[in-house]
Amino acid sequence: MHVTTADKRATFRKMHESGCFILPNPVDVGSAKALQHLGFKAIASSSAGFAWTIGKADNRVTVEDVCQHLAALSSSVDIPVNADFEGGFAVEPDKVADHVERGVRTGVAGLSIEDSTGDKDKPLYEHALAVERIKASRKAIGDSGTLLVGRCEAYLWGVTDLKLVIDRLTAYADAGADCLYAPGLKTREDIAAVVKAVAPKPFNLLIGASGLSLKEAEDLGVRRISVGGSLARAAWGGFMRAAKEMAEKGTFTELASGYPGGELNKMFS
Repeated sequence: MHVTTADKRATFRKMHESGCFILPNPVDVGSAKALQHLGFKAIASSSAGFAWTIGKADNRVTVEDVCQHLAALSSSVDIPVNADFEGGFAVEPDKVADHVERGVRTGVAGLSIEDSTGDKDKPLYEHALAVERIKASRKAIGDSGTLLVGRCEAYLWGVTDLKLVIDRLTAYADAGADCLYAPGLKTREDIAAVVKAVAPKPFNLLIGASGLSLKEAEDLGVRRISVGGSLARAAWGGFMRAAKEMAEKGTFTELASGYPGGELNKMFS
């Protein structure tokens, strides 16, 4: 039976109501299909993972690049896709809104907006502007059913101020974000504090350095777990080890660790 975009969006919202689920990050259509094959109920794009597939650094792709990628992912699987939409590819709220409208048209079930500027000397947008960007995104999403994720990037940029993170996430929730996300949190105490502060809205955990299992994260009240560019880095790890061995030693032992081609063909047939 054909699964519509509306079906995916309704399913995705339902998934955020209780429990905790893993939201793995594919890099292309093949890896998206593989994750669905393995039984995952939803997936999320990775800005870094995708950028590397087209030979670009993270945060160096265009909105056109990303929307084409999101449309390809969304049409290739029957499960919801959450878009890593970076900072909306603009500063001004009205331009962010225009891009969010484009993102929604790709068929994604969720879409995140970050508050980082890309400037290490002033890494976060001013609080008021960051909130306006979320409000504009909420308005752009309208009644499409797409889930809006508000992200505070403070910890990723070395601003390890938990009060600031909580103040921003609660403001984003008030501005219309359906789910909140603060990548970079490491300790159980910090994670639990943020979960409590944004409740009853769901919190997304980037598993990263926390080292938590799915069960441990669920016990802290986390609703969903993503892995960012980790799957992409794992794949690149295997590729680069094998390629470097060939280039530097003229030997081929690392190739033996590859996934069986017959199994891949079977999965995609």
